[in-house]
Amino acid sequence: MDWWQNLFLAGVGIIAGILNVLAGGGSLIVMPTMVFLGIPGAVANGTIRVAILGQNVTAIAGFRNKGFSDFRLSFSLALCALPGTFIGAFLGTKLSNVWFNRVLAIVMLGVLVSMILSKRKKKPAPSAQETTTDAANLSDQETPAVQNPNSLTGHLLMVLAGFYGGFIQAGIGFILIAIMNGVMKMDLLRTNMHKVFIVAIYTVAAIGIFAWQGKIDWITGLTLMIGMSVGGWIGSNLAVKKGEPFIRAVLYIAIVCMSIKLLLS
Repeated sequence: MDWWQNLFLAGVGIIAGILNVLAGGGSLIVMPTMVFLGIPGAVANGTIRVAILGQNVTAIAGFRNKGFSDFRLSFSLALCALPGTFIGAFLGTKLSNVWFNRVLAIVMLGVLVSMILSKRKKKPAPSAQETTTDAANLSDQETPAVQNPNSLTGHLLMVLAGFYGGFIQAGIGFILIAIMNGVMKMDLLRTNMHKVFIVAIYTVAAIGIFAWQGKIDWITGLTLMIGMSVGGWIGSNLAVKKGEPFIRAVLYIAIVCMSIKLLLS
């Protein structure tokens, strides 16, 4: 790609990195952008994993710097995701460009519907003071593991999450939030803390599979990694999701437009 295309992609990566850490869905912006810039779908699916790894490593460091970590539980959840990741990533390398576009478009529309429906049921977001107070209370100690009766179910569901993450990646954040927040009953702060660790671990496995199949553009991946790593650090350190309503509105419009384009391509 030309220099301005790489620069543009890095900028998109910053936005995606912030969105991925705060909620999810950043890949729904990056992957179609890569396709529109001329990168084949299957290669885009593999290349973004390089950037995803950088983004989540910096996000882990950001959460840890704020006092949020529970590596034992994060690692056990990540290990459960790995078997599904290997299978999903291998199948992802076999998708033709046309079918990748179609699958991505369907996933994007499905995520859009689920986001809209969940938004109606969502409780009001905590205030800036409440969020800051929660962070302050845990700033000098490791976040304790949250024990709950649905832990086993959550671990089993990670196998399916790993398969999806390995296969297509886009929208995996919403799936992990549904498992940890909806099933395991974790608060959203700890959910995001575990999410970035889980994705970082299974992404290493996915990169191995896509690299083995020759489906990674390393220069583009490293360029995108810079942008998404910056975004991951910013997102992990934001105490208040001040710009989320606007970002989500833009995301809704982008998903619809890009889905239509992908289906017609």
